[in-house]
Amino acid sequence: MSTNDLAMKVMERIDALGRISEELGKLTRTFCSPAMRQANKQVGVWMQEAGMTVLQDAIGNLIGRYPGKEGHEKTFILGSHLDTVRDAGKFDGPLGVLTAIACVQHLHDNKVKLPFAIEVIGFADEEGVRYQSTYLGSKALAGKFNEQDLKRTDVQGVSMAEAIKKFGGDPEKLKEVRRDPQQLLGYAEVHIEQGPVLEQKHQPVGIVSAIAGQTRVNVQFTGLAGHAGTTPMNLRKDALAAAAEFIVAVESTGLGTPGLVATVGQIDARPGASNVIPGTVILSIDIRHQVDATRDSATARLQDLAGQIGYKRGVTMDWELVHEVQSVPCSRDLTAALGKAARQHLVEVTELPSGAGHDAAVMGEITPVAMLFVRCKGGISHNPAESVEVDDVRVAIAVMNDFILSLGHQNIQFLRKKNA
Repeated sequence: MSTNDLAMKVMERIDALGRISEELGKLTRTFCSPAMRQANKQVGVWMQEAGMTVLQDAIGNLIGRYPGKEGHEKTFILGSHLDTVRDAGKFDGPLGVLTAIACVQHLHDNKVKLPFAIEVIGFADEEGVRYQSTYLGSKALAGKFNEQDLKRTDVQGVSMAEAIKKFGGDPEKLKEVRRDPQQLLGYAEVHIEQGPVLEQKHQPVGIVSAIAGQTRVNVQFTGLAGHAGTTPMNLRKDALAAAAEFIVAVESTGLGTPGLVATVGQIDARPGASNVIPGTVILSIDIRHQVDATRDSATARLQDLAGQIGYKRGVTMDWELVHEVQSVPCSRDLTAALGKAARQHLVEVTELPSGAGHDAAVMGEITPVAMLFVRCKGGISHNPAESVEVDDVRVAIAVMNDFILSLGHQNIQFLRKKNA
């Protein structure tokens, strides 16, 4: 099957998976749902057609294995997730799984066996929609799963442990899902960019340099609520005015720091009446950068600015760290190999960080990782309007095919050395 044919097949399968949903008229496929069971079943058939043996592990990850020359070699993993957000686009996650299957199909069609096994994994949960806990599938694989999460309940009151059992998994055996890092050679993930950079640069694919670290903070300004008509402007302790000044400072910090993105995504002004000066405002900040030191410096600077603004305006400021995750640099060796493969098909190769989190970030804790982004129309994602062109999928498959073969022919020695 030609690369063009494989790309067309991927697009057909994307459409087929896009019809497997737990909500009528929109695409929603959450952890351990009947829709996920149906998706795993269908993708498992496609894995088998590509020459893989298929199993579903204790947490619901779908795994297809294509053996190497000897049958007992170390493993290189290709993967992404099969779950979605609510009212999702159809490419986020499944594109990576189906592109990986296409690459194995290429090996199988040409009767190519490598000096290592390849596994294609459709992770059971990356988005964290059902239980508000992300990366469940890859965390189990990496030995990072928090067993306290099994007690979490969904909106229907069903615990995660119950859901896993009903799905055919086994919450008592999640530790058995964990992989031995010494048996892994690496992990590579194809994913839509979820941003506008590649489209702006007129590039079908791009090489990911790192997965950005992230800091989430809740900031509270507390002033004094008062009558909007009787309190003079110079005597006010307006929490919302302080928050507004701070929001502009957040934007300025993002604009003034190369590679940094800083977002105020939520704001709650209380008491929330048109004729009352806001006495309390709570807002969220999301700060991301691929270099942790830069992110930490920006975060500290913003905390200091928030305090200064509060002091100047006579309001108090409270700073609550909600979430923090370190950046994950992609493997230099794997990224170089991926870049070399890309240059076989492109005049210019774009390298860019990922501002979004991915299963690759979790897998990076136990094995070298690489990522290939595919251009998406308008940078739109987590939206039914999510769109990818078949020609870009063709380029992604061609690049990944050459990348995988290069590992087999040349670069596998550095991987073995790194994991020895």
